[in-house]
Amino acid sequence: DGLADMVSLFVEYVKGIPVLKVFGGKGMFRDRLDRSVSEFGESSKKTSRQAAASVGRYAFLIELAFALMATLGLWWTWRGELSLFAYLMFVIVSKEFYKPFVNMESHWLNYIKVKDSYERISRLLDAPVIVDPDQPKTAERFDLSFDGVGFHYEKEGFEMKDLTFNVPERTVTALVGSSGSGKTTITNLLLRFWEPQAGCIRIGGVDIREIDYDYLLGKISVVMQNVILFSDTIANNIKVGNRNATQGEIEEAARRAMIHDFIVSLPDGYETKIGENGLGLSGGQKQRLSIARAFLKDAPILLLDEITSNVDPVNEYKIQQAMSVLIRNRTVLVIAHHLQTIRNAHQIIVMDKGRLIEKGTHTKLEAKGGMYCKLLAMQ
Repeated sequence: DGLADMVSLFVEYVKGIPVLKVFGGKGMFRDRLDRSVSEFGESSKKTSRQAAASVGRYAFLIELAFALMATLGLWWTWRGELSLFAYLMFVIVSKEFYKPFVNMESHWLNYIKVKDSYERISRLLDAPVIVDPDQPKTAERFDLSFDGVGFHYEKEGFEMKDLTFNVPERTVTALVGSSGSGKTTITNLLLRFWEPQAGCIRIGGVDIREIDYDYLLGKISVVMQNVILFSDTIANNIKVGNRNATQGEIEEAARRAMIHDFIVSLPDGYETKIGENGLGLSGGQKQRLSIARAFLKDAPILLLDEITSNVDPVNEYKIQQAMSVLIRNRTVLVIAHHLQTIRNAHQIIVMDKGRLIEKGTHTKLEAKGGMYCKLLAMQ
């Protein structure tokens, strides 16, 4: 069980790395990993010590007894007092006797291997992937600008070239376009999950490469379409947004996300344990937990990825109500798939194959009759 729990945590951790990076929850989850590895290690050590004591005490006697019995068996077989079949059965059964000890040794070796893998993964996670500037700058305001940004995937043939646009502070900008047009690439570049090969991205007029990385991520919240939840309590899943939050702050974030009433209706309330990826919760409930994280973090920049897709009307209404509060006084960049949801955006950017094709409000783009209208007609 200890090994299974530990492996499950490793898988969960790797899948949740984007969320943990953005919300700064890596330390909290690493504590769980440390405890799991330690518990498995102690269990393995205990089992191995018990096995070693037994083997050390009896190994010599067993080997001596086997040698004596094998010799005596051969003598009896040669004299005709023991059949060859009986002698061979004795040898086979004697060898089977050692298997439990071999299994115990294998158990200990598994622990050593897993511990070594864990240490290597820890070194990888702790490695400074992004080197912070010697004299980092901070942003005094939170408008966004992409200035001549270029990026390409060599294997997939995707190329973003000379992408330029501005997102004024405390406004909503929607990114629309077909699959593979570059919408998600824009958000990944802003989060510095990837680095542009040309141009620069600025927050408040400051190149994000000149900003301390933890500071940068601390100013951005993310609400994804595919919500990543961990096998933990509901409270701790919300607390990913701010690991230092009090219980009162967690509950207030849940109220604003319109998920509090559902949580308190559960037998264990906020201490209810949910399965990996929110097993047992509906899509809408998982998305509202993700919104609660964003409320708890309270960052001035918000990245959204079509959070009202594949949910029932009741949940969609609650999500829209919560989102109408969440986006207030924030700089919002939303990846939209259902264009009806972004009609009131201050700005709509239409992407196609990594290029900005159109830009404007819904009314202006609709009147223009270009690609935006084609996308509208397809829905």
